[in-house]
Amino acid sequence: MSAAFPYKLVATDLDGTLLRSDESVAQRTRDALAAATAAGAAHIVVTGRSVPWTRHILDDLGYEGLAVCGQGAQVYDAGAHRLLTSVTLDRQLAGVALAKIEAEVGPLYLAASRDGLDGKVLVGPGYEVQGTLPATPFQDTSDLWAAPLNKIYVQHPTLTDDELAEVAHRAAGGFVTVTMAGEGIVELLPLGLSKATGLSLAARRLHVKAVDTIAFGDMPNDIPMFAWASYGVAMANAHKELKAVADEVTSSHEDDGIAVVLERLLG
Repeated sequence: MSAAFPYKLVATDLDGTLLRSDESVAQRTRDALAAATAAGAAHIVVTGRSVPWTRHILDDLGYEGLAVCGQGAQVYDAGAHRLLTSVTLDRQLAGVALAKIEAEVGPLYLAASRDGLDGKVLVGPGYEVQGTLPATPFQDTSDLWAAPLNKIYVQHPTLTDDELAEVAHRAAGGFVTVTMAGEGIVELLPLGLSKATGLSLAARRLHVKAVDTIAFGDMPNDIPMFAWASYGVAMANAHKELKAVADEVTSSHEDDGIAVVLERLLG
């Protein structure tokens, strides 16, 4: 094991980065992360998923550290199963934002992530959930606003994700942060919130600085995390916007991209 591993913090996104398409983590990647932590670095998961959609993966990994969930909204202590910080969306501003976007492009399909350790993801008519994650259907939009939310997900019948994100940002960027986190996943977040916000809070708790951090990701929602970290590594399968700002592009999430870089750094 190399004692000369150059980073104190390894920040990894989950979907399209740490996780393969079947939501498993490759043994080679597990071993490389274990070697990095043995060399003195902390591994932190930084994901757009809220805690209820993340917890089972962390438990499977035997992960007991801090995790940044909900696109930076939640700092979660995986070992203690405890939420340390949580930022919620101003529902009035979110309502204004939705109205402004719909004024530009017509009706949207909606979903929303409720706040809390067991916050449900509510899914409205027409909205297509990616993968097999649990979701609770709703019919009446008033149900959406009945309890505190971390974020709202939007889809459009004809616009691409990139087009929808661009329109949403243009129409409502003064009220909410708009980000794209994956295929079919355009999100409206509390204004100013990003993965960098949550990561910087978690890093402070771990007494680690940005200059000591290497980050891995695959989507535009990882851009703020790359801007914060000392070194950003995009996966081969990453969105072109993230590749454009990455310090390095590694192999894909299916081909142990994280391990490839960590093994090199571990010598």
